[in-house]
Amino acid sequence: MVLARNRIYIVFALAAILGQPASAGFRRKKYENPISKDTQQPDKVLFDKAVSDIEHGRYEVARLTLNTLINTYDTSEFLAKSKLAIADSWYREGGSHAWAQAEAEYKDFKLFYPTMPEAAESQEKVCLIHYKQMEKADRDHQQAMRAEDECRLLMQEYPNSKFAPQAQQMLRNIQEVLAEGEYKTGIFYHTKGSYPAAANRLQALVDQYPLFSEADDALWQVADSYTRMGDRFEDKAAAAYTRIVKDYPLSDWADAATNRLKEMNRPVPEADPVAYARMKYEFENRQKASMLSHALGMFKHSPDTRAAAKSGTPSMAAVRPTLPLSVPAALNASTTAGVSDVNAQVVTDSTALDTKPDARQNPPAAAGGPAGSTGTAPASGATGSAAPGTVPAADGSAARTDSAAAASQLPPPTNHTPPKSKKKANNKKKETAPQNAAPQTAAPPASTALTGTPATDSQPPSK
Repeated sequence: MVLARNRIYIVFALAAILGQPASAGFRRKKYENPISKDTQQPDKVLFDKAVSDIEHGRYEVARLTLNTLINTYDTSEFLAKSKLAIADSWYREGGSHAWAQAEAEYKDFKLFYPTMPEAAESQEKVCLIHYKQMEKADRDHQQAMRAEDECRLLMQEYPNSKFAPQAQQMLRNIQEVLAEGEYKTGIFYHTKGSYPAAANRLQALVDQYPLFSEADDALWQVADSYTRMGDRFEDKAAAAYTRIVKDYPLSDWADAATNRLKEMNRPVPEADPVAYARMKYEFENRQKASMLSHALGMFKHSPDTRAAAKSGTPSMAAVRPTLPLSVPAALNASTTAGVSDVNAQVVTDSTALDTKPDARQNPPAAAGGPAGSTGTAPASGATGSAAPGTVPAADGSAARTDSAAAASQLPPPTNHTPPKSKKKANNKKKETAPQNAAPQTAAPPASTALTGTPATDSQPPSK
């Protein structure tokens, strides 16, 4: 009896092992797109052999067979199916490299056969490729953003396909992950005390992803950030409280937001019935994480999407960056409008290069120089009384001003205000100087710089 029972356990164990996905090589996994036409044509024989290899995990052999079919029978009726089967073989093989190849093949299939029913399936597989590689909310968002773009593209190009509802739910899950990452960043700024940055992040989050499971808490943090920024942001804080009461009536912050609006003497809005029904449906259908899933969650690379919305239309607009209110309004307007201070124009005057001075001949004023200085010496002669004129160029073809000529001959301007250490050193030198020492002469005026005597600071005496 005991021996028979052990044999039964062994049979069930073997059946469980063989039923795992890791043992796909031991069993046949049916191909999704077979061709039911039963003929003995050579192209059909090749295609059936490739499909059998795909079902048994011999992906490299299947791709060689399909490429032979495509290159040999270029007018075959199985040509489109063969190209799709190559992409499916890469997709089934799995891994980052194989999925990249599969994405390229699916894109090619859509390009060559855009009107076939399998084009929507190809776009759905591309969305799944990035969805399966999506990381957690606090990690890299590259795959999540790519998955969002591909799923949004599927819903826009094939809204009536059978893959649209699945793509819509995947888009909700993806936006839940992206919104959670932005939420954690905004909470970090709020805890740190950077309230303009926190308000900017969290406000943009709620505007972009209103179906986020913690959007009500994000709005509360937005209102708190505006309140801490001062009285001039009271209207924005009241707008956040109003949105909590109206769009998230079942939130834990709804009563507190109502009290805040009454304290601010602002009208309290009525709850939106559509928002009330949506939140009620979400609370009734939300999956709760078990103790085991919490313990094993740290070992998974994929994010937890149980809290994602199960109803509602996901956001179909692309994310646009926003600027916090601490950025000046003029800079904010120029940034959003795409205005730049760099421009270019076509010069039609052929003599402009000879008649107009180069910009590099007029360097800007040196840092720390006297107020109102332009960084060039005044145009004057040896006595400093000559009126400004022109100095002929070396080739005699152009003329430039005295200020430009002087600027090209003078050394770089220096700071004429000595630091405190130099002042102390000069005072100490005066105290220890002998009685018969000759008095120090004043520094030459700036006009003497044209005679070849540069006006520079004297070096401090060596200690």
